[in-house]
Parts: sequence; structure tokens; C-alpha cells
Amino acid sequence: MTLTDLIPALKGPGRRRAVDKVDELRDENRRLLTIVAGADDAFALLHQALAEARAKQAEAEEIVVKQLADIDDLTTERDGLLDEVLMFRARFGAQLAAEANAAAVTVPPMVRDTTAIEDQATGPIYVRPLQEAAAAGLLGPVLDPGRVA
Repeated sequence: MTLTDLIPALKGPGRRRAVDKVDELRDENRRLLTIVAGADDAFALLHQALAEARAKQAEAEEIVVKQLADIDDLTTERDGLLDEVLMFRARFGAQLAAEANAAAVTVPPMVRDTTAIEDQATGPIYVRPLQEAAAAGLLGPVLDPGRVA
């Protein structure tokens, strides 16, 4: 605080005093410098994040190149093995078929072991309308049809 701040009469007349304008400009200059410093910090953080992202991208691209090389190697190996399998199948196909026919399990059609109780065959279930079942006496004694005995 200065002496002119304490004694208003020393400030001078008028709305546009030079001293006040200088103070305003200094305050604005401080605010702008603070904003610039904050922006510099933000830009530095962004540049650091960009450098880290580019490094990760380079690592990822390197991994992709290695994986593509592995895929090419495995594809070549697979093609070679397929050719070998086809060769063996052509060479030993008849022998494999003969072994499969010799070891085949044959069961006559429609024959099923029903000695176990859970494998007992069931007959068809005849479903009648309720009135026919009542007339045939299959429902038992029903005194009140609205009540379960």
C-alpha cells in the first residue's frame, strides 16, 4: 500500500487516472503471465504424453511385425505338415480302413438291452378326454368335481 492509496485526495481528479490504469495493467499482466505459465505446464505435459504414446506405438508396431513373422513361419510349417499328412493318408489309407472295419462294433438294429429297470421300454400313452375317463371309471370315486380328495 502506498501513501496515495491511504489518502484519496493525493490520487488526483478524474475517472481516468494514470496511476490507476498502470495498476490495472500490472494486475492484468500478472494474470496473463500466470495463464501463460499454466499453459506452458499443460503443453509440457501434453508433449510428454505424446512422446510416451509414440513410444508405445513403436513397441506395438514391433510386436506386430514379430507376430506377422511368426504367422508366416507357422503357415509354412502347417503347409508342410498338411502335405506330409496327405502323403501318409495316401500311403496308409487302405491299412487304416481295414483296421477300422476289423475293429468295428456292430449291433443289430432295434435291439436294446432292457434288463435294467430304467431301460424298460414304454408303451404308447392313451389320452382320453376327461368325460370319457370319468365314464370309463378311470378317475375313481369323485363326489365333488371342484374338490380334490
